[in-house]
Amino acid sequence: MAKRRAEEPLEELAYRDSPSSKKVRVEFIPGESTRSNGFSTSSAAPIPINGYEFEEDERNGRDILAAADQLEEELQEAALSPSASELEDEEDRSAFVAHSRQNAPVEGYTDLYLDTINRSVLDFDFEKLCSVTLSNINVYACLVCGKYFQGRGPKSQAYFHALEIGHHVYVNMQTKRVYVLPEGYEVKSKSLDDIKFVVDPRLSKEEVMRLDKEVKEAFDLGGRKYRPGFVGMNNIKANDYFNVIVQALAHIPPLRNFLMLEDLSEKPELIQRFSVLVRKIWNIRAFKSHVSPHELLQQVSRQSQKRFDLLHQSDPVDFLNWFLNNVHLALGGSKTKPGTSIIQKIFQGRLKVESQQITAKADAGDRLRFEEAAEVLVDTSRYLMLTLDLPAAPLFQDELDKNIIPQVPLTSILAKYDGLKAQEHLNTRKRYRLLHPLPPYLFFHIKRFSKNKFVSERNPTIVTFPVRSLDMSPYVEPNPSLHSPGEPIWYDLVANVTHEAVRTRDDSVEGEAEKKVWRVQVRDRARDEWLEIQDLFVERVATETLFTKESYLMVWERRKETKKKTGG
Repeated sequence: MAKRRAEEPLEELAYRDSPSSKKVRVEFIPGESTRSNGFSTSSAAPIPINGYEFEEDERNGRDILAAADQLEEELQEAALSPSASELEDEEDRSAFVAHSRQNAPVEGYTDLYLDTINRSVLDFDFEKLCSVTLSNINVYACLVCGKYFQGRGPKSQAYFHALEIGHHVYVNMQTKRVYVLPEGYEVKSKSLDDIKFVVDPRLSKEEVMRLDKEVKEAFDLGGRKYRPGFVGMNNIKANDYFNVIVQALAHIPPLRNFLMLEDLSEKPELIQRFSVLVRKIWNIRAFKSHVSPHELLQQVSRQSQKRFDLLHQSDPVDFLNWFLNNVHLALGGSKTKPGTSIIQKIFQGRLKVESQQITAKADAGDRLRFEEAAEVLVDTSRYLMLTLDLPAAPLFQDELDKNIIPQVPLTSILAKYDGLKAQEHLNTRKRYRLLHPLPPYLFFHIKRFSKNKFVSERNPTIVTFPVRSLDMSPYVEPNPSLHSPGEPIWYDLVANVTHEAVRTRDDSVEGEAEKKVWRVQVRDRARDEWLEIQDLFVERVATETLFTKESYLMVWERRKETKKKTGG
């Protein structure tokens, strides 16, 4: 089928005006000022330019004047709104382009959004990781919901959280500066000082020195009373072995004062987190009456290659040995040179070890008796902890078919270090003697657990001890140049870690299993009282009943010698 030919050439139609619009066409009154976009700012009515449109509108019943007024309003609104090209440019821009940031709040609105802060949900004990990216770089805490987010820039998680959820106040966990997002300005208000203090509690030197002298009681946000320094520690799953060691170390004044006063910001992460945890234990303005060791536990787990973690219970003494050595190295201590860190200055002592080979012709009763004719090897070693061996537990039973719990005095098992009592190690007999000067603090490890290829055994023997005035002079080799012979060397108890075996139901063949429960007894020097701490539970205990528990680790403090005044 042939195509119909055009009536007029296309070239002639291209330059011809288009048909009239159905809308009212107006022209501007000459002499009126116009804006850059061509629209008039005058409120005068537009003049129609096409008489045919007037007649058409009248026949259709339209109100020409009303239509003209409506068009004028539309044109004025269009003059104030962005043009189509501007809108297209706006759409082409990245969605992440930030709004203008404020350097300071608007005058009169310095406390904007501060009423949304919820202190009851703030918990700064957990590891500082972004809840979205799990990054530990530039972490901010939302002061409304307590969650951690990374950064505060236009592309940061904290910025998105402020826009999506409407939480606007954030604190930098490193610098402790508070910001309002998405505006981006810093808030400088005295009402936020309590939050900054809880993030990183720091006491002055005068306040630290008064901790053991002044009786001080504090209250948390819930109105619960607590004693700074004697607060519960959260047992996340099986980290009670960790809690008792940290609590004991936090009550050793020289170590505590060092961690609370020294600037450790340039030290490794382990010592920094240990310092923060000790300062939170002694926090006098805490929001909660307990602390969580999660942050330090995570670092210990990583550094020990998960040998010590929060999921599996470990031995407190094993952890203490590992922890003291790693803290010593974190503080720049030497592996060979003694006294290079505060750990060695407080706990390290010297021990003389005499050893002699056991000959084949020695009788059974003479295996532990040193022979004068045989050679005796003398060696000096250093220690951070003294191990005390318990006598074997009795095997017989009483008339009620219950095992007798034997008792032994502490001085009896300390006789291991009197230089006279020998012990057998393989084919060698050994005896030990402490050397002057004794360290300011002594760790006693009472060895209760023994393992072989088949079974692990526990010795339930109770060790009786005095809480004050333990004389260590009988176990130290005399040295007149360092200590007067015959003068006592007094030590007082500081902390006592105890063990309790609790029987629990088990799905195995045995039906029951023993669960280890660890507690620590610490002394409140200001009140001269003793408190027992088991995870979150803190309660007073009578001094006379301290030895009734199975002591496992003891911390003793050397009493300072008072110089006698000589008459002039």
